[in-house]
Amino acid sequence: MVPLPNLLAFIVAAVVLIAVPGPSVLFVVGRSIAYGRRVGLLSVLGNTMGLIPQIVAVALGIGAVVSASATMFTVIKAAGAVYLVYLGVQAIRHRHRIHAGTGPGDEVTTRHVVTQGFTVGFTNPKALVFLAAVLPQFVEPASGAPGFQMFVLGAVFVVIGLICDSAWAMVASVTRSWFTDSPRRQAQLSATGGLMMIGLGGTLALSGNKA
Repeated sequence: MVPLPNLLAFIVAAVVLIAVPGPSVLFVVGRSIAYGRRVGLLSVLGNTMGLIPQIVAVALGIGAVVSASATMFTVIKAAGAVYLVYLGVQAIRHRHRIHAGTGPGDEVTTRHVVTQGFTVGFTNPKALVFLAAVLPQFVEPASGAPGFQMFVLGAVFVVIGLICDSAWAMVASVTRSWFTDSPRRQAQLSATGGLMMIGLGGTLALSGNKA
């Protein structure tokens, strides 16, 4: 098991790192503004679930291979960026339907929204590089089973991320609720959320190869 001092130190570091707005937070806020609380929270769930395969990869040593390969890193990054831009464009295209009750906030199934969030989380290579760099720092080799220790730390990271990102989603959805009495303003807000996702996709695509 992870020694208690290491675990407590990791929790503090994880809270500080996750609380600072990054790609995941911007994605969740954009979705919440565009579609409302339900889609925002489901996006948090999916995005957080997307971290699980990355944590498994890091624990098995695969994460280090991916983070060391510029080609593989770039391919994954490009795929994630394109998908974010696609989601942003969809939010803008359907901004009027959303207020009318026929947009993604109502008609798209829970499974579909969670899958979208999972895809964004899974195709975020910067999270993989971060996990590969940070998790081993809190592992105590003398305690044995370093892979299992990284699984435990990864699980803690997922729980903290789920809580923090959910809080961001709730705050963003409250902002959206202020505009429900005006179809025009709500459509503009939905378009703003879409632009945020497009901007995030562009930023990820143009950023350096390493986090």
